[in-house]
This record gives sequence, structure tokens and C-alpha cells, in this order.
Amino acid sequence: MAEQQKYAFILGDCLEKLKEQHDKSIDCVITSPPYNIGLKYNKYNDKQPRDQYLAWIYDIFVEIKRILKDDGHLFLNIGYTNADPWIAMEVALKLKDLFVLQNKITWIKSISIGDGDDDTHGHFKPINSNRYITPTNEELFHFTKSGNEFIDRKSIGVPYKYKCNLKERSKKINKTGELKEDKRCKGNTWFIPYKTICNKKEKGHHPATYPLELVEHCIKLSNKKEGLVLDPFVGSGTTLKAIKHMNENEEGYNLNGIGIDIDENYLQFAKELFAKEQLA
Repeated sequence: MAEQQKYAFILGDCLEKLKEQHDKSIDCVITSPPYNIGLKYNKYNDKQPRDQYLAWIYDIFVEIKRILKDDGHLFLNIGYTNADPWIAMEVALKLKDLFVLQNKITWIKSISIGDGDDDTHGHFKPINSNRYITPTNEELFHFTKSGNEFIDRKSIGVPYKYKCNLKERSKKINKTGELKEDKRCKGNTWFIPYKTICNKKEKGHHPATYPLELVEHCIKLSNKKEGLVLDPFVGSGTTLKAIKHMNENEEGYNLNGIGIDIDENYLQFAKELFAKEQLA
């Protein structure tokens, strides 16, 4: 997009709007398309025949491959249900011919440690079933074109639990015994709590949102501090809000963002919230 604004919200069918983007113009794609599990969107029917849904997904990501730079990153969030546990894996397999799966990440939305309610952290949607346990996680697939792109693991790193590891492990690297940085790769299981939002108006009546921190983790891991980030299913605008938050609060970030959505109600909500919200 020539002379585009810093944060662009585009109304329209994402497949058609993606075709308007220039080849190799996008640095990073972070998105969560409809899961085809029957969620209640305003306009989109989230229960298509399986082959039709997967063919639609494939066509969209053919365009995304075209517009993604050769060193670009794609982070794809897909959920599932107990009644349809295969959908996330089938989507990932559908993209096997287009991209290399460089990392597979499990996003933990809620976790219980101990026996009491006070030991549960994060929001989840309980189910009443004699067959199934409540899903408290979703998949996050990190695709690249080559499978060999640099990632900044320590940008989302965590401190060592046992500080003795700092010295003992550094001795294996050098003979000075100097302590290395107290930060290690956090691994491919990310606990990012899904906050409870009781009032549907607060999320624009959108049935499937994700937290700001999930987007920030993806951007930091990609090491893309400048350039253009795209979300072709922007919904309530979380991806662009995260970009704005990082530009304003994280040193060295100067990103542009494009968000596409077919639903004018979601997009209007996202634009209004984006304009007035204080993200600092």
C-alpha cells in the first residue's frame, strides 16, 4: 500500500483485499482466522463444509505467502473443540505445501495448580460433559518460508529458577567463570492468561479474541522492530492495538499495521476503541 497510514483498518473480504497488496511487502503476519467450529459471528458462517473451509484457508494463505517477505514470519492461532479436536492440525497440514513449520507453540489460557479455585489462573470456558475435559489451551503455529529464520528467543525469555546454573553453565563456555545473563528461552508453552470479559460490549460482541500479550510475544520473537505487520482477520483490533502499544512503550519499535475484516461492526468498534484507548 503506497503512502499508507501508520495503522490501517480495511473493510472487505480478506481474500480480495490481500490480492491488492504488493508482493513481498509484509514483514510479519499475526492472525486467528475463524476456526469453523460454529462460533456466532455477526456476518460470517463459522460452520462450512470441511473441504470448502480448508480450500478457503489455503487460498488465503497462498496470497499471504505471496505478500510475505522471504525473511518474514507468520503466526497462526487456531483453536479447537473436544467435538472437533482435529481442526487446528488439519489447517496446519493444509499449509504444509506453502510454508515450513518452524515452531509449534501451545498457548495456555488457563492453568490450575493445586486443588482449590484460588489456585486457578486465567479465564476458561467450562464445559458440562461426561466425556470431555475443559480445553484451556490453543495452538499457535509459527510458519516461515525457509524454516531457518532468526528468532529473538531472549526477548521473551525468563530468569533462571536456580541461579547456580548461571555460573556452572558459563564455565563450560569460557574459563573465566563470569556469570551469563539471567535469562533463558521460555520454551514453546506460553502461559498468557485469557482475561474474563463479562460484558460483550467490551470486546465488540466478537466471539473469539486473544490477549494483547500474545501478539507482543510474537512480534518480539520475530525480531521485527520496523516494517509492516498484517492481520487479515483483525476482528476487534487486538493485533493493531498491540502494535501501537509496542511502538509507544517498547524501545526501538516503529511498526506499521494493517487489519482487514469483513464485518463493518467489528471494524467500527476496533477503530473507535483504537482511537480513544490509552494503551500505556
